[in-house]
Amino acid sequence: MKPTTQYTKSGRINIAYQVFGSGPVDLVYIPGWVSNIDWMWNCPELVSFLQELGKIARVILFDKRGTGLSDRIIELSTLEERMDDIRAVMDAVRSKKAVLFGHSEGGSVSALFAATYPDRTISLITFGIFAKRRYAPNYPWAPTDEERQAVYDMIENRWGSGNMGLESLAPSKANDKVFMDWLANYFRSGASPNAAMVLTKMNTQVDIIDILGSIKVPALIMQRTNDIDVKIEEGRFIAERIPDAKFVELEGNDHLFWVGNTEMVLNEIKYFVSNTKPEIVYERSLFTIGAARIISDKRLNEDQQEFFNQYVAQFNGQIIQGDGQTFMATFEGPSKAVNCAFGLIDAAKSLNSTIIIGIHIKEGSVEESNFISEETGLFIESIFEQAEPNQILITQTVKYLLLGAGLNFSQNKKPVFETVSGEPYFLFSVDDDLIENNQSTSFHFDQLPKNNSFLESVLQSIDAHIDDELFSVEKLCKEIGISDRQLQRKLKAITSKSPNQLISSVRLHRAKELLLENEYNIAEVAYQTGFSNPSYFSKSFKKEFGVTPSDFLQK
Repeated sequence: MKPTTQYTKSGRINIAYQVFGSGPVDLVYIPGWVSNIDWMWNCPELVSFLQELGKIARVILFDKRGTGLSDRIIELSTLEERMDDIRAVMDAVRSKKAVLFGHSEGGSVSALFAATYPDRTISLITFGIFAKRRYAPNYPWAPTDEERQAVYDMIENRWGSGNMGLESLAPSKANDKVFMDWLANYFRSGASPNAAMVLTKMNTQVDIIDILGSIKVPALIMQRTNDIDVKIEEGRFIAERIPDAKFVELEGNDHLFWVGNTEMVLNEIKYFVSNTKPEIVYERSLFTIGAARIISDKRLNEDQQEFFNQYVAQFNGQIIQGDGQTFMATFEGPSKAVNCAFGLIDAAKSLNSTIIIGIHIKEGSVEESNFISEETGLFIESIFEQAEPNQILITQTVKYLLLGAGLNFSQNKKPVFETVSGEPYFLFSVDDDLIENNQSTSFHFDQLPKNNSFLESVLQSIDAHIDDELFSVEKLCKEIGISDRQLQRKLKAITSKSPNQLISSVRLHRAKELLLENEYNIAEVAYQTGFSNPSYFSKSFKKEFGVTPSDFLQK
C-alpha cells in the first residue's frame, strides 16, 4: 500500500515526502537524477525492495526540489540546498539521526551530508555512485564530453517519447516492455525536459573527491562489476578515500539496485544496518570557513563588531575569531558563506573601506577553540595575498559545491599551497550578476537581512503579495532593490524562469497547497492566489501540473 504523501518546507520550497516501515532505525533514501515518490509504487520490483527495507527501518522517501511532487518553481539547486531538503524532511518526521542510502547522483549529496552533519548520520550506504561525472586524467572512468552530449541529445529529442534509450540502466530488464515503459514514465513524471537537461548538465560538473576523506561515519559502498553507467573503478576509488569504508562488488550490469540480484543487495544492507554501531558524538566534521579582512586604518568599534556578528549569524554562520580588522567564521555551507560575503562587501563600502574575503572548505574539530590551526591560518593568509579589494576568492572545492547558485567564476592563474602537505589549491574569484559596474545594494547598519539568499528574498516578496493580481515585475524589482534586467538574468540562471513565469508558478504552487487543505472551492483558491478569472486559473493550473484543479481534487 502506497504511503501518504506529505509536505514540509525547506526555506520557502515545498518538499514532498513519505514515511513507512517499522524498523528500529531511520533510513533516508536519496534517489538519483530525478524521482517521483508516487510513481515508485507503480513498479512491483521497487515496491518489493522498499517493503523489505521497511522491515529493518523506518524508511523516509522524498523528491528533491524541482523534481517529482516537490515544488518545481526552480529547476536547479546546489548540493547545499539539497542537504537542506534532507534536514527539513528529517526534522518534519522528528528524525534526529538516520542511515543515508544514496543511489547514483544521490550519492553526492549523501556523502556531503555525512561529512557535514556526522551527528545526524548513523551510517552512509551507496549504490552505483560517482565522484565526478566528467573525464579527467585523475578520474578516467567518467564519461567524455562526447558521451555526455549523447545524453543531452536524448533529453532534447526523446524525453517526451518512449524511446529514451534507458536500457543501459537496467540491461536485465531491457526486453521487459512493462518495466521499461514504467521507467520512462517515472523519469518523465520526475522532471520536465528542461529540468532534466539542467540537472544533467549540472551533474556533469559534480566533483566530491576532496570531501571523501572527511566522511567519518561507517560507510558501505556497493557497485556492480559491469555497470555501464557508473564503472566499478569509480566505486573502488570512492571506497579507498573514505576512511574504513566497506566496498562490496556485486555481479551483474544493472545500474538500478532494485533489479537484478536484488536479494544480495538487500542482504548487504540488512547486515550492515544491523551490525553498525556509530559513535555517539563525532569530534570532527566538514566546515565552510569564511575569512575577511577590512582594509582600513581604523578597526571596527564594538558596535560595528557586534553588528558583523549578528549579520554573519543571519546566514547561519558564527564568527569564531576576530580582532576588529580580520575575522574568521564558520558556515553550514558555501552558498550561505558567499551570500554573506556579498553583504560584507557592501558593509565595508558603507564604512568607506574595502574588504578581501576568502572561502574554503576544511575538516575541523567541532570544538571552536581547537578549530583554527596555525596551518589553516597560514593558508587563509596566502589567499588574502592574492585577493584584490572587494574580491571574494574561493577554493576549487567550494566552487564545485556552488554549482547551481547562479554565480560567475574566474580562475586565478596562481595556486596557493597548504603549508604541511604542499598540496596546490586553485582559487576562483566569484561574482554575482546583481553587482554591476561596481554598484551594490544599499547597506544600513541598523537593518539586518531577512533572508540568506536572493531566491528566498524573491519568494518572500511574491508570497507577501500572493493575492494581489496587480503585483508586477516592476513592483518585485522595487522591493528587491534591483533593475528589471538584473532580475531577468539572475532568475533565469537560478530557476530557468522569467520573473513573470516565476510569479505565476509560485501562485499556482500555493494554490495547490490550498486545494490540498480542502477548505476552499476552486474559485476561492483562484482569488486568494491572485487570479481574478477562475477559467484562466484552471488553464494555468493544468499547464503547470498536467491536470485541471477539479481533476486534481479527485485524485
